[in-house]
Amino acid sequence: MSAARSGGQPAVFRQLLLEMAQERSLQKLLRLVASRLHSIPGVALSRVWLMRPGDICSDCHMKDSCPDRTSCLHLVASAGKSEVDGSDWSGLDGTFRRFPLGVRKVGHIAATGQSFEVRDIQKDPKWIARPDWARSESIHGFCGEPLVYREEVLGVLAVFTRESPERDFSWLRLIADHAASAIANARAFEEIERLRTQLELENEYLRNEVKTAQGFGDIVGASPALVKVLEQVSLVAPTVTTVLIQGETGTGKELIARAIHERSQRSDGPLIKVNCASIPADLFESEFFGHLEGAFTSAVRDRVGRFELADGGTLFLDEVAEIPLDMQGKLLRVLQEKTFERVGGDEPRSADARIVAATNRDLRTEVEEGRFRQDLYYRLSVFPIEVPPLRQRREDIPLLAAHFLSLHSGKLGFPEPRIGQSRLLELESYSWPGNVRELSNVIERAIITSQSGPLRFDLPEAAGEQPPESSRRPLTEAEIRAKERANLLAVLEETGWKIAGAGGAAEYLGLHPATLASRMQSMGISRKRR
Repeated sequence: MSAARSGGQPAVFRQLLLEMAQERSLQKLLRLVASRLHSIPGVALSRVWLMRPGDICSDCHMKDSCPDRTSCLHLVASAGKSEVDGSDWSGLDGTFRRFPLGVRKVGHIAATGQSFEVRDIQKDPKWIARPDWARSESIHGFCGEPLVYREEVLGVLAVFTRESPERDFSWLRLIADHAASAIANARAFEEIERLRTQLELENEYLRNEVKTAQGFGDIVGASPALVKVLEQVSLVAPTVTTVLIQGETGTGKELIARAIHERSQRSDGPLIKVNCASIPADLFESEFFGHLEGAFTSAVRDRVGRFELADGGTLFLDEVAEIPLDMQGKLLRVLQEKTFERVGGDEPRSADARIVAATNRDLRTEVEEGRFRQDLYYRLSVFPIEVPPLRQRREDIPLLAAHFLSLHSGKLGFPEPRIGQSRLLELESYSWPGNVRELSNVIERAIITSQSGPLRFDLPEAAGEQPPESSRRPLTEAEIRAKERANLLAVLEETGWKIAGAGGAAEYLGLHPATLASRMQSMGISRKRR
């Protein structure tokens, strides 16, 4: 089987080199190398370790020997089978799933970047951690090669053999050299694919966010209630603290989240929104953490999760109270440990994303009633911000109304209508159960329905805010005349003191222009010239 003895590379080696050069998936490449090496006669066990950040340092049985817990060798591929009991050795969670640099033969290879081989383990047992295993499985030889690419040690490739001590291991150096190059290429391909996917998703999110911004606008207002919120935003934005934004539907919680991101040190990174209320229960984990191809029926390719997509930026969890209880535990673990795995994979991944959550529910009540985890609530509500409803910031209604009139008129291609004082009073007296979003919708609807006349608002609940008929005091003649005069002045103001013609006060009141002029004269109403 020796390449040196055969005068050339065996067919199995040539096939492996070809397959390695064509494989772009790192995970598939590693499995390919391990399985093909194990298929060579005499190879009992083949394994691949790669250099990665330390992740299980507190539980690693070699932690006391580890000189530096920042990085170590991770077992990423294994292939072999016991001749004693037929057990499979392809698992990655055994005793030797991690090796500190410089520790034992595998760690020594990575630390020095030099090959290491033992021709007869039985005569030189000090390099084998489990000599009883070697004897029972008739393991004679070991060879480990560093995976070196451009003078950087990527990991270690090793085989245990059952053949005689005279076996030549020179072929493994050739495999290791090509494997290192293939690993570097696969990593590059996966990084390109990750960036391409991230760019596609960011563009998709950006298009959606632009649509949202066009329909809702930026933060508008100067009321004390809003100023207090913006002061809180200014305080917390430069930090990395987790923020919980609470408020009724339509108050602008997403705009507050965007303001936090734009004023943070992560403003150059992405702001990724997850609408937790719109995700099916069985897809939460995939949406958050991503999945590998084949993880479930519809997983036709690898997919990046929202956490990875938000790396270096902000992850906005909107309607966070809608996350199922079982998923809340997984989310809490990721927030605490900063690592996760894609669905269908076991490779630990990490993402540096700041968390901003929002909800229109009282999370404390949700916790008390067992629908939300208390520990997750405490983790999310480090810095709570309460966004006031519109009825608590009525001073902002004129500014918001003017903003939405300009925004929606431009969007619809209509002339921007004028809004009079009486109409503003109408808006300010309404309770706005739908808050700023409802105000935006009401104004857009009014622009469409009032093209040929004065601006009119459809506020169906306004009548319900009036005192009940039985509680109203009958009006005197003088009070009736005063109300009629005030109403006429309001209409004239609304129509810009235009008496006749389309959009005039007479059309609005359903009167003949001459009749309106007569009433104005009897009431002593005339426009004051400046």
